Amino acid sequence: MTRALSGRPQPGEFADYAKREIEAVLGDDVVEALAAQIEETLALLTPVDENFAGAFTYAPGKWSLKQIVGHLSDDERIFVYRAMCVARNEPLELPGFDENRYVRFAGFETRTWPDLLEELRIVRSASLAFFRGLTAEAWMRRGIVNGYPASVRGLAFHVAGHELHHRRIVSERYLGAKAR
Repeated sequence: MTRALSGRPQPGEFADYAKREIEAVLGDDVVEALAAQIEETLALLTPVDENFAGAFTYAPGKWSLKQIVGHLSDDERIFVYRAMCVARNEPLELPGFDENRYVRFAGFETRTWPDLLEELRIVRSASLAFFRGLTAEAWMRRGIVNGYPASVRGLAFHVAGHELHHRRIVSERYLGAKAR
């Protein structure tokens, strides 16, 4: 069986707030993008020292790297769950979530850096397994997510764009600050 390609989402298939992030994702195949991106993200983050990952923030009230990586795993799980619901033709609107609340109650800072990175790798592996099994019709299905219309491919591209967004912040404001 040949894998069905996602194609690139169009406006109206994702939240307006995600437009810039989704535009940053290269290509028309979100599965290929997600597979490549996780390798790049892990290569960037793996060398980071445990203490720096848990303690440094670039400004008061900002998350640590441990919290960012935990948030990436949480966000990906939620958006892939949403994509699964929409792909399976769920008629009910899917709820939103408060990312700051999730981070506050997750306890990411008590976990080891390698453990958080491994979790992110495993979450991505599960996401890729799900997305690889979708049909062309499933990629195009639409539902209502947190008050906005979304397609399966729009939700998948959100995962990829969201990762790129945080990777840019990590590179510029965390690792760039460490190098100074």
